[in-house]
Amino acid sequence: MRWPLIKYLPDKTNLKFVGPARIFAVISAVAVIASLFFAVYPAKPPCGGLNCGVDFKGGTVLEISTAPRPADLGALREALGRQGLGDVQVQGIDNESGALLRFETPAGQDANQVVARVRADLERQFAPVAFKRQEVVGPKVSGELFTNGVLALLVAIGLMMVYIWFRFGLTFGIGAVVALFHDVILTFGLFAIFKLEFTLVGVASILTIIGYSMNDTVVVLDRIRENLRKYKRMPLGELIDLSINETLSRTLITGVTGLMALTGLAVLGGEALFAFSVSMIFGILIGTYSSIFVAAPVLLLLGVRRGEEAEAIDLTKGTRVQRP
Repeated sequence: MRWPLIKYLPDKTNLKFVGPARIFAVISAVAVIASLFFAVYPAKPPCGGLNCGVDFKGGTVLEISTAPRPADLGALREALGRQGLGDVQVQGIDNESGALLRFETPAGQDANQVVARVRADLERQFAPVAFKRQEVVGPKVSGELFTNGVLALLVAIGLMMVYIWFRFGLTFGIGAVVALFHDVILTFGLFAIFKLEFTLVGVASILTIIGYSMNDTVVVLDRIRENLRKYKRMPLGELIDLSINETLSRTLITGVTGLMALTGLAVLGGEALFAFSVSMIFGILIGTYSSIFVAAPVLLLLGVRRGEEAEAIDLTKGTRVQRP
């Protein structure tokens, strides 16, 4: 038996997506330019307009143990938050009594004095506390970490383009990569405009968004390729509309399922997971949008040579062959 609410989704739709594509293209272009501006301005290392956390700005790392009692991570996070230390990260390690604390050094304050104050406060509230390790992460190392994170995103997008090129053809690959850059840049804009803390977790969320967006785009492109072989005389615009409509229910159900889980995570996951959850919610919405109003219209703009969709790569010989 199907879930009761699914029966209210129409089995077949006939919506027009190509018609308003120019309007959405203008909206997307403006949004991408604005996102780039807010993410880059002011052009200060290492993060520009992003509200980078301790992972990318540098700070102090403390490893503590509250043995024999288990470490209360929530209480530790609140205690550090009252110190006005900016981005604070608390992570359980090794066993229930171990914790790893990361925090920034407030501007204009001496790092050693800040660490001494934090240690004294922790000893007063959570005694007995054993301090096992103390490290100061400089801005140079953090800047390199930020650069490596951005490079990881670019490599992921590049590999996605290679996959789509081999799987569908170069024109399809260009459409998919344009959609991916659209999603990534707008997500950076979300972090910059709303001043969400951008940490390694933020990089992980963007990588996840790339995977989701590509998965959604591949479904649409695959249906377009099938219909190009099936309807050899249908105008490309009508064929794209048909293909999107045929995959629309699957796209909506997948997106809504993800949104339901992430909304619960954003509401109940606490401050540590809030930025990740919000960026993922935004990524699912914008990834669904780009699959329909960015990737597919790019095919219409570039044109698809009839027969290109029937080509494939023979991976054993490294040559391009025709499908029967």
